[in-house]
Amino acid sequence: MTTTTQQTAAISIGSSKKLIATFALLGGLGIVFLTGFASSDTVHNAAHDTRHSMAFPCH
Repeated sequence: MTTTTQQTAAISIGSSKKLIATFALLGGLGIVFLTGFASSDTVHNAAHDTRHSMAFPCH
């Protein structure tokens, strides 16, 4: 009975790490694309160098 409990806990931990990584990736991409298409000059200038280093076209 202990072996089954330990295996289930290991699977749960692995799944939650993948879920957290997925949300972090989607959140990061969302921030990059929202700043990339923002019409505000302040937002554009704040993220300008980062976007160019990631080959994101902004002009």
